[in-house]
Amino acid sequence: MESVYAAAGGHAALLRLAEAWHTRVMADEVVSHAFSHGFHPRHSERLAAYWAEALGGPTTYSDEYGTETEVVRMHSGNGPHDEMDRRAIACFDDALRDVGLDTAPLGKALHDYFTWTTTTTMSRYHHSAADVPDDLRIPRWSWNGPQD
Repeated sequence: MESVYAAAGGHAALLRLAEAWHTRVMADEVVSHAFSHGFHPRHSERLAAYWAEALGGPTTYSDEYGTETEVVRMHSGNGPHDEMDRRAIACFDDALRDVGLDTAPLGKALHDYFTWTTTTTMSRYHHSAADVPDDLRIPRWSWNGPQD
């Protein structure tokens, strides 16, 4: 079966999605707060590589940019942020429509992935980034949800 990554259109499509999502979150008064400390100048490219790896594509993120532990630590230690998560997911859904990746079943798989990772892997360590284990690997997602 074709991976979610391939069905989405590969790296170029995920880069368009990352750019659309980033534009939307920067315009959102709640979610943009997460970027108030600044962000990497190649944020969208790195995010697209992360999503690609998670969705069955190449391991560019792990090979060139960093580890899951580093990503989760960056998102940890800020306390619960349910409203920010909900709004980030809404921005993602809007970005899916912006780039034409919202059609079934692809749009549902991408929405479900983003919702899952936002509300679980990126939200697991509210109290302290020091709680994040050192050996995390980017979770893989398929048409049927998270993979081992």
